[in-house]
Amino acid sequence: MANVIRKCLLKRQLSNFKHLKGLQAVRNNSNVRTVTLIPGDGIGPEISVAVQKIFQAADVPIQWEVEDVTPVKQPDGRMGIPQRAIDSINKNTIGLKGPLMTPIGKGHRSLNLAIRQAFHLYANVRPCRSIDGVDTLYKDVDVVTIRENTEGEYSGIEHEIVPGVVQSIKLITENASRRVAEYAFEYATQNNRRTVTAVHKANIMRMSDGLFLQCCRQVAEKHPTVKYEEMYLDTVCLNMVQDPAMFDVLVMPNLYGDILSDLCAGLIGGLGVTPSGNIGKGGAVFESVHGTAPDIAGQDKANPTALLLSAIMMLRHMNLASHADKISRACFETIKEGKVRTADLGGNAKCSEFTNEICSKIAAM
Repeated sequence: MANVIRKCLLKRQLSNFKHLKGLQAVRNNSNVRTVTLIPGDGIGPEISVAVQKIFQAADVPIQWEVEDVTPVKQPDGRMGIPQRAIDSINKNTIGLKGPLMTPIGKGHRSLNLAIRQAFHLYANVRPCRSIDGVDTLYKDVDVVTIRENTEGEYSGIEHEIVPGVVQSIKLITENASRRVAEYAFEYATQNNRRTVTAVHKANIMRMSDGLFLQCCRQVAEKHPTVKYEEMYLDTVCLNMVQDPAMFDVLVMPNLYGDILSDLCAGLIGGLGVTPSGNIGKGGAVFESVHGTAPDIAGQDKANPTALLLSAIMMLRHMNLASHADKISRACFETIKEGKVRTADLGGNAKCSEFTNEICSKIAAM
């Protein structure tokens, strides 16, 4: 049933995608970049259309290649990402992805995880910064979580030893640990961040987390201008909710990053206003990390902010800073004014109304 609903929503939105794609494609010059767009499930198609409209209003030199990643049967009989979508991201090297649904406990592999592993997107980056107009208990949060994205507990290595006993293996490698540590320090240097904190539980998992820390220490020695710290995961969680200003850039293995990045998102208003990017050596996929919200899908109620902020991250990654600044300013001004907000931000505006308000601000710049 979920797949049927998903296909119906995608079909309904397809004409919008083609129309906007056509408008973008009229710029036939060498400066136009093609980006793979994966609308996703539930509210994904609606917020994807919103981002496309805002990019069009800002005259961003991008044309979209829209791909569906509904799982298909592979030659080995397993369900997986369609080859066409894989080819698209490999060709374009840049992607933007809406939320994807994975049935819980039914043997389906997470498509989000499959995409990260298929394209070796080893670093998940989530900047969590307070937004004027979004009321939270914290006013000056500015934390970046950098999570190893391909292994750890999410390697998918598990089996049933005997009935009722399941073993899941945590995989930590020197190569993956070193490259995410290198990315964290490079990110800190390029963005004028002062401190990188490695988050771990090496007191319990001495070999696996110990290897991760060893790699972080080796990389830290090559970046003397960036302060390096180490802290237990539980201590970070405690201190984070007491005083987020204690932290700057956090780097950690996969599972810890999944948990801690969501905690940090909660400090600034939730996943609906938190951007995310997955970075690899050969490409990058930016995404909204909130759920598919099937209860409001197709009702023009969704908030596109998270996907839009992720798209802004994408523009900076593509060295399109002026376009990113313009869209970012329009988005944050709209939220700060509070006149046009979706329900999750305390308003009653539709997704399309929120989108149009941002577009009108861009047009006035």
